Amino acid sequence: MKKIGVLLSGCGFLDGSEIHETVLTLLAIDRGGALAVCLAPEIMQYQVINHYTGETMQNEFRNVLVESARIARGAINNLREIESLDLDALILPGGYGAAKNLSTYAFKGALCEINADVATAVLSFYNAGKPLGFICIAPAIAAKILGKEHIELTIGTDPQTAADIEAMGARHLDCPVWNIVVSRKGKVVSTPAYMLDATIGEVASGIDKLVGEVLTLI
Repeated sequence: MKKIGVLLSGCGFLDGSEIHETVLTLLAIDRGGALAVCLAPEIMQYQVINHYTGETMQNEFRNVLVESARIARGAINNLREIESLDLDALILPGGYGAAKNLSTYAFKGALCEINADVATAVLSFYNAGKPLGFICIAPAIAAKILGKEHIELTIGTDPQTAADIEAMGARHLDCPVWNIVVSRKGKVVSTPAYMLDATIGEVASGIDKLVGEVLTLI
């Protein structure tokens, strides 16, 4: 059975992984006959957001690995164990956690830094010829790590994020929510998801297509 890593960044779209995108990814992997293996780095979140008010919760601190375990129903692996998991592909859902916890993209744009373990994992899959999937804002991480490879990516149609992706060396292609971009160089697949104003059904269509392409590329 194919084993697909799903790299999480917490729980909740304002400070962690986007829950809809993550669950839709896990469902698509299962329906595709593969096994989803959830991972997250054991680091502290940049901030904790009250998802009811949208406000920062002062003096509250949460761990990315512990919070990610909520979505994974406890079946979570420390990202540092990734080499022992024998994964065939790796997918990164979106959510602000990708831009705040896995990277500093939310604060520094094209000048962002990527968590060292995340960068090592993505680069190792790319160099091994294993497929990579990036959802929503996660393609910004791909651009920073793999921009020198001039890969093709999409975050939908947002001009500023698209410009940042190009500034990091990748090529951005506009894309509707239900579709994907498959890079002609490397096995890199991306879809806009909630980077666009979309329904959960529309987001599901793009994620289904992304997961299906990742499985085909293995």
